[in-house]
Amino acid sequence: MSMETHDFAAKYTHAPVVPSPVELEQNTLETLNVVPTGKAVGAEIQGVNLSKPIPEDVAAALRQAWADHLVLLFRNQKLEPDHYMAAARVFGKPQAGANKKFYERAKKKSLYHAMDNDISILCNLGEDGNPVEKNDGLGSLEVVWHSDNSYIDEPPAGSTLYSLVIPDDDSGQTSFNNQYLAYEELPDELKKVIEGKRSKQDATRNSANVLRPGVTQPTCPEEVPGPMHPMVRIHPVSQKKALYLGRRRTWPSQYIEGIPNDSEELLDRIWAHATQPKYAWTHSWQVGDFLVWDNRSAMHRREEVNPTQPRVMWRCQFAGDKVIPA
Repeated sequence: MSMETHDFAAKYTHAPVVPSPVELEQNTLETLNVVPTGKAVGAEIQGVNLSKPIPEDVAAALRQAWADHLVLLFRNQKLEPDHYMAAARVFGKPQAGANKKFYERAKKKSLYHAMDNDISILCNLGEDGNPVEKNDGLGSLEVVWHSDNSYIDEPPAGSTLYSLVIPDDDSGQTSFNNQYLAYEELPDELKKVIEGKRSKQDATRNSANVLRPGVTQPTCPEEVPGPMHPMVRIHPVSQKKALYLGRRRTWPSQYIEGIPNDSEELLDRIWAHATQPKYAWTHSWQVGDFLVWDNRSAMHRREEVNPTQPRVMWRCQFAGDKVIPA
């Protein structure tokens, strides 16, 4: 695997030292154990060593668990990049993050894309290799609720994160929520209002509300770039309906098609409903955690990271399809 990295980032292109790495030499259905979080979303997968080959029967069971729980956690994994990509391919076809094209167009080198096209380094490090509040990615900032890359025509089906370095104060926790349930429990009044409706997906700012390289901040809804996607989508695997809000940034940003200047109050109500704690599960990171989530039926957010301590992860996402309207 070819990797173009900043000099100081080279140490983050290899597996971390984990407290108690999985010792299994062979992955089988007999060793696999799915332990639900007990929340509206998420399960821990035990008895799987992602540094070893994944037989097809085990892979199929993992994909079923993913469909059932939307987010899967694998603890204490010791992965080299090739292991990481093999594990990611269990769940989908890897693709480069859409954010990369903004850096290429601006001819700006980014640590966020320091590895190959399929793996990004997601970190809060500055150019000197020390932790900072802001960098050319998400830095240490809070990351608000969103669905990855909703601002492209075919958003990714899912994403993974693998933790190499984690602050020792538990900052930077990541939460996920269940948008099947959010739709099922959406008040009938709101269901009727958004039936058949699409919303604009703002491509100007990243998930920390930071303007992308080479992009001009819009001053009115008509200037907001990005596709329109259905507000309620059909999941291609489960065939269930899920609320699909994607992303919303500082106005002007997301709006409902046909009412660009009169969407805010309605969107406030829908977002408040969709992001209720009862639909969510929050993950506290440890070194060696591998997380995979479904981008079509779950949103996620990240709390602020301690800007005095490093946080480094690998990230990958899977190719998706056009959003199927409900």
